Amino acid sequence: MNVPPRKNVLLAPVTITPTKPLTPSHLKGLLWTDVMFRATAPLAAVTYRYSHTAYHVTEQTVGFWEYLDRTRGETDYAQLSEEEIGDLYVRYRSEERRQGAEVLRPYRDAVEHSGWVHPASERMLRLWAGHYERLGMHDPGLREHQPPGLGLEEMIERLTAASLVLDQRHCGGPVYLDLTRYGMPLRRIVTADGRPNYLACALRELLPLVPWYDEVVLLYDRELDADYRLLHRVLTSLGPPVHRVPIGRVPIDGKITSARHGGWRDHTAGALLRAWAETGGAADGHGEDALRLGMRLYFIATLGPGEQQSFRHDLLSHCMAVAARLLRRSRSATGDGDLAGALERHRRGHPYVDPYRLACSLLGKGRPAPDPALLSAVFL
Repeated sequence: MNVPPRKNVLLAPVTITPTKPLTPSHLKGLLWTDVMFRATAPLAAVTYRYSHTAYHVTEQTVGFWEYLDRTRGETDYAQLSEEEIGDLYVRYRSEERRQGAEVLRPYRDAVEHSGWVHPASERMLRLWAGHYERLGMHDPGLREHQPPGLGLEEMIERLTAASLVLDQRHCGGPVYLDLTRYGMPLRRIVTADGRPNYLACALRELLPLVPWYDEVVLLYDRELDADYRLLHRVLTSLGPPVHRVPIGRVPIDGKITSARHGGWRDHTAGALLRAWAETGGAADGHGEDALRLGMRLYFIATLGPGEQQSFRHDLLSHCMAVAARLLRRSRSATGDGDLAGALERHRRGHPYVDPYRLACSLLGKGRPAPDPALLSAVFL
């Protein structure tokens, strides 16, 4: 029998800046990515690239750090909750005044040259690492220094060599990603005074990585679709096949809003985990495994890839109860031991396993008891 070679797959989800709490939209994307990574790993050599270091230099992060130092002085951030830090971020984003590049340059230099992280974001990342552990998610290096492979100038030079950039800095202008030959609009990636945006950081990180892989998978928020279409085009023109996987946000009370506007109170990852503990979820026979499986059943199978359904505490609780029943049934299941075969059917010709199809395969009347090996490898 001819066994096809294992492909090298780069899994690169959008990175959440550590300036606000993890909201339901964030949790959905993170759990989706986690299941894709763990389900694809038995079938391919998967690299999960998720570097906070690469994106700390964006204005939304270093600008927040400068704001904190300017307005909060010697605050002990180690004593603050993620919601309290998030409230400070909302205040920062509501400010009309923005500092220029020269004011933010020392922060960017500290990130680039020493891997420095502001105490507020260090605190946030520490809290997130705890959430990852509770939820059984793979930690791709939340608190590690993972610099991008290209400096800003190197990235621009590489795009220039491929005729994919319009650099107007010589006349006091910005730098644009230029894909007009493909019928796509110009997109500014560096301001005239030298401030890179999120797309510039993604290019710095991914341009040197993609040639080493057989396939690349980009997971991102649907609100970023325009930028990720541009990123997809650039990476495809320079490297291997690239797949885009957009994931819809989770409305709260029927509204989809950015975390920078607030409105996430009682819906953050920390709040949901506290509510689970306070209602006795871990003591009523469900256990931590039911928490992990139930969260995935809700955010993946129940909410699906779209953004039509608002977050509902009652449906999340229902998924926890369903998870507990599935776990009880799985104890008597006799799997055939073919984990790869069980996962393969949910690839649909892609190099990755589709989390939605896989999660949904656990649900529905008449379904066989789930294989405990599958649950352990992917969902717990």
